[in-house]
This record gives sequence, C-alpha cells and structure tokens, in this order.
Amino acid sequence: MASLDGQVVLVTGATDGLGRALAVSLAEAGATVLIHGRDAGRITGTTEDVRAMSDSDQVRSYQADLSVLAQVRTLAAQVTEAEPQLDVLVNNAGIGSTVPGGGARQESSDGYELRFAVNYLAGFALTRLLLPLLTSSAPSRIINVSSAGQQAIDFDDVMLTAGYSGVRAYCQSKLAQIMFTIDLARRLHGTGVTVNALHPATFMPTKIVASPASTIAEGVAATMRLITAPVSEVGTGRYYNGLRGARADAQAYDGSARERLRELSEKLTGLPPLG
Repeated sequence: MASLDGQVVLVTGATDGLGRALAVSLAEAGATVLIHGRDAGRITGTTEDVRAMSDSDQVRSYQADLSVLAQVRTLAAQVTEAEPQLDVLVNNAGIGSTVPGGGARQESSDGYELRFAVNYLAGFALTRLLLPLLTSSAPSRIINVSSAGQQAIDFDDVMLTAGYSGVRAYCQSKLAQIMFTIDLARRLHGTGVTVNALHPATFMPTKIVASPASTIAEGVAATMRLITAPVSEVGTGRYYNGLRGARADAQAYDGSARERLRELSEKLTGLPPLG
C-alpha cells in the first residue's frame, strides 16, 4: 500500500459502505482522515472504529446534512478554518434510486429534486468552496464517486417535475458529477489540482443496494488508485469504471452542455463564476 503520511483526506459519506471502508484504508496508509457524516451518533461510532481498526489517532470528524446547502457552506467553512491543508477531497456521499423514499420524487429543503441536490449539487458546492484550500495544498486531488448508471440531463426539466423515476433522477445526478469533473479539470489546468470521477464497483453491499454484485474491497481499491497512483498514470478530467478508463454518456463530452450545467449549478448554489 502506498504511503499517505502527511496527507489530509476528506471523505464525505464516510459512516457507511464505501466511505467507511475507504476511511480505514486511508488511515492505515498514514493519512489524516476527515470523516464526514450526517448523523452525530454514527459519526462518533465510525470515528472510533476507524481509529481502532487502523491503529491511528489521526482521524477527525465533521457533521453536515448535504441536502441543505447552508450546511454544505458551513462544512466548507469549518474545514477551511480548522485544517491548514487538504490534499484529497473524496465526494462520496450520495443517495440511491429508491433510498430514501422508495423512489418517489422528493425535494431538498432548498426546493431542489433530492437526488440532484445530494448526489451532485452538494459536491459541486463543497468542491468549489474548498478550492482555495485545495489549491494552496497542491498538488492535490478531487475524486468524485459517480456511477456507470448515467442519463443525459434534460435542461428543460432538470428537477424532473414530469415523468419522474428514482432511477432516472439517480442516473442524471451521476452524469452531472462526471460533467462537472471534466469541466473543472479543464478550468484548473496548471494549478496542480486534478479531478477524476469513477464508478468504483457494481452494486456494492451498501444501504442503497438491494442485491450486491461486487465487494466493498473492489470499490476501495479503485478509489485508492485514483488517490495514490502517479498523476502521469491516472491523469485528470477522466472517468473510470473500476480500475479502467471508460467512456461516460455522450453528453459528458458536449462542451456546451457542460457550460450550461456549470452556469445552472452556480445559480442554484449561489456561487460566483470561477475566475
């Protein structure tokens, strides 16, 4: 295992599934791990477990409900204030096509379709708000945990007020992550900050998967590779299916669609254009 001594890594959604297992692997590799979660009790339990399993005391925690943009802002402010450096941001937190709500359409407290809000907008906002810290810590990396399940964004009805399905909402939010990855990587060229997205493994045994088809260990291995492998090997602005480079939905490679998504995302999150 590659050493991550001296590295600080923030993992969102780290109290379950891939995020939790990844936190253990990161701590075992010597990283200072920042565990994010929504529930205070689960955060405390996870932090204690990661420390015990990795024999590391370099584990800290942060709490935020990523369905609430105000809490995303607070999380970014807390990390920026408390952490002198941030070498890796792993945007892992997300919800599935049927959990929560059984696949029914739901809205966040900000009035946005819930899967788009949690799976995409929260990561977009958190990344943008942490960019100054990531840039000052360069070389640094951003990893967006996406999915092979993707569907083109309908810009006439991004919030899916008509023809809604949980699967459609989930797949749209995951493609949005990849479009953001490609767009941001190009805009960060020359800064030393790289951005990649991946489908870590198919149907891992997590709380949002009913019928697992792969292991958490496979997902951890794929994600750790993007964290530890030389940049010359993994590049930036790429999408991976497990350990292999892959092609995303065609819309991801449409520059005008990416620009449209960026402008919409800035409007919905209240963030200014990236200079």
